[in-house]
Parts: sequence; structure tokens; C-alpha cells
Amino acid sequence: MFFICSNYTMTEHPISLRALAHFNALFSDRALDKSVSLEVLRTKPSVHSKGNATVDTANQMNTISNMTISPAGPAVDLFCGCGGISEGLRLAGYEVRAGVDIDRKYIQSFRHNFPAAHAITDSVLDCSPEAFGRLIGIEPEQLAIMVGGPPCQGFSKNVPRKYRYLEDPKNQLVRTYLNYVEFFRPEIVIMENVAEMKNGFEGQYTEEVLERLDRSGYTVTHAVLNAADYGVPQRRRRAFFMANRAGVSFDVPRPTHSKPNNHKGLFSFEESHVSVWDAIGDLPSLEHGQTFEGQYSYPATSHYQQRARAGSNLLLNHVARTLQPTQLARYSALQPGQGNKDLPPELRSRGGYSGAYGRLTKEMVAPTITRWVFHPGSGRWGHPVDIRALSIREVARIQGFPDTFEFVGSYLEQAGQLGNAVPPLLAATVVADLRKQLQNHAVLRTSRRRSNEILEPASGRANSNLC
Repeated sequence: MFFICSNYTMTEHPISLRALAHFNALFSDRALDKSVSLEVLRTKPSVHSKGNATVDTANQMNTISNMTISPAGPAVDLFCGCGGISEGLRLAGYEVRAGVDIDRKYIQSFRHNFPAAHAITDSVLDCSPEAFGRLIGIEPEQLAIMVGGPPCQGFSKNVPRKYRYLEDPKNQLVRTYLNYVEFFRPEIVIMENVAEMKNGFEGQYTEEVLERLDRSGYTVTHAVLNAADYGVPQRRRRAFFMANRAGVSFDVPRPTHSKPNNHKGLFSFEESHVSVWDAIGDLPSLEHGQTFEGQYSYPATSHYQQRARAGSNLLLNHVARTLQPTQLARYSALQPGQGNKDLPPELRSRGGYSGAYGRLTKEMVAPTITRWVFHPGSGRWGHPVDIRALSIREVARIQGFPDTFEFVGSYLEQAGQLGNAVPPLLAATVVADLRKQLQNHAVLRTSRRRSNEILEPASGRANSNLC
């Protein structure tokens, strides 16, 4: 679920992404308040080397889009995981001040990619909003944006219905997040969750969220969006609740992509959905169990690949997991587009997911990436050309992460980070659209005020003449 609320005033003159990256690198670091007993994880300097190439994260541009943006103020990410929403915010021009996640194996990638931010390993249940504010040096109404994706397993359709219940402790974290919102009153608020959260438990959580935001002075719009409709090469439906304190009723962000047969004539402004091969076709071929890290071997062949590479001269995390003999035999027996049901009886897996051992095709949009993307039997994760499962970098591409974003931890930890992440490109696209709506509202309000200032004296003179 995704809440967005703002009355932030845009700067009049947008700056380039390169200048913005330099601005964030210079001004985003903050001192710690040692009096608060939370563990704050800091990173080493943000320059790392692999092979003969060096990546300076202060000058990476951190973009998967070529949009021109203006700096948008400080941001905080609760339940940040590896930093998917945070990366989207960075693409949209925000300064990510802090990330919080209780899971060490997930937050390690956030810490690595946001060295100027506080990376806090703790539960929001164990820290009051007041203490958290003292820790990061933020008072109420100073945040431009607060984002968060409370754990969604209590709502997810991947959890059997009999194990889903209203008072699941995981579901209560939604309420804790709203407590933080009510204390900090950020100009923009984002909370992400699975699509099922919107209507789950007969809509009780949705009603509570709407009521609490309304009581806090926010105007709310909500919808379920498909990441594929916003340029992500993946069918991933997420619930978004979009709200602001400026009194603006947001229009749902207009899709930027659609199925090819949905284009309506010559003047359609939507592009076709991004395919699997549009996303990963430039990456080197691998055997299962093989790793490639170094300079790019092939040129980018699509606009999506060009944007993914922006600011990066080094391919990282292109690692394919070693398959068990039976897993390799199953993939070897399948053509792209086929799956478990197409296997010969002696190789067919009994039970399991409907997409088990599925191989992708070049032309398709990928299914929803889950934290089980490392396991061939849990979904359609087979490469469309190579006889193997997708590499970590290929999964990252399908999730809308730029190549400048490096994942750390074991292979299984990185797979879990990706499966639970919000696609940064989706977050950036939606936030940019909503910021534009707020900017247009502010311009219109200013124009009306100036018009009134011009007309009122004239009206007064006319009245005096009549007297």
C-alpha cells in the first residue's frame, strides 16, 4: 500500500540528476543522538572497486529514468528492507535520511547503497516516534516524506486463507506506522502493501487507514496499480493510498505503458509493456552456478537497458545459482514458455506451485517476483535462453532496480531482499506524477491569488465611483 501526502513547495528551477546526486552526497549526512538506545549502522566510504573498474556512488546519478527533477526534501523509510522505495524516492529527488528494518539480512543492502543515511536495525514497536525523531534529528512537520511497507504476510494471498486473521501481529504494524505518521505529520506519506490489503478482512483495515488519515487532515485517493503499467517488466499489483494535506484530490497516476493491442490509435502516449528481453537481453549468458562481474560485455539494445545502466560502468550481482541434478534435468527438458505440466512423467514435480519450473519467454512480461525466486519449483524463474534460473541482477532488472544498486549478503538473502522490495521505478514514477499534480495545484493557487490581488483594487475603485 502506498500513501502519499504533501503540501511541499517545489523549487522553481529544477536541477540535473548529476547535480542532485552531488547535492545529496554533500548535505544528507547527520549526526547521531547517542542518548537513544537504538543500534545505528553506518557504512564505510561510498567508493568500491571490482576488477579494474571503480564505482563512485556519490556520482552515479542513481537513475533509471531520464526525467528532470528538483530536490524535494528529507525522507524516512520505515520497514525499508533493501531499499526499494528509498531508491524510488532518490530517483524522484528526495534525500533519504534514514531507513529502519528489524531484519539484518535485508537492511544490509540499504546500508550499503545509502551510506549517508542512518540504517537502523530495530523494531518500530520498540521505539516511540519521539525517540526516533531525536535519533535522526527530525521534528514534527519537518519531513518532506515518510514511506513504509509494513510486512504483508498477514494479507498476502501466498499465505493460505486459514492462516490469515485480522489481529495477526504483522497486520498491527500498519497501525504502528500510522502512529508515526500522526506524530511527524510529513508533507508526503507512502505506505506500500499487497493488493489484498485494500479489500482484506472486508475492508476493515482500509476503513481504519482512511479514517485516521482524514482525522489527521489528509485528503485521500486509493487504487490498486500494476507495476507493468508503469514501465516495470513485471506483473505486480500493489495497493496505493495517496493523500496530501494540501487538500488536493489526487488523480490516480496515469499509466505510462500498456499491452500492445491496447494502444488507441496514432496519438496514444502509452508505450508497450516492457518485456523480459527488453530488461535483461544485454546481460552475458551464464551456466548455472556461474558468476560474471566486470565491464559490460554487450551494448544495451533497448531503452530500458540504457536507463538501467545510467551512471554505471560495472555489472554486479550477475550470479546464477547452482541447480540440483533433478532441477537441471527439468529445465533442460523444457522450452521457453513451458513448465512443470509439460515435463515427461518421470521428471514432473508432484504438487507445488502452478508455475513450478516455468521458463520465461523473451516476449512476456514476468510474473510477480517473490522471495522464493531462488527456487525453480516455486515459480516461472527459468531463463528464456540459458538452462538455469534467473541471476540476481536479472531479477533486479525485472524489479526495476538500476544497475548502480548493489546487493550484499548471501545469494538467498539477496533473493529475499528482491522478492520483498517495491520496484523503485514504480515508486519513482508514481511519486513524480503526484508531485507534478501538487506543483500544478500550487501554481494554480498562486495564479488565482495574484488575479484576486489585481482585481480587488480595481473593484474597489469602481465601487467608490458608483457612490
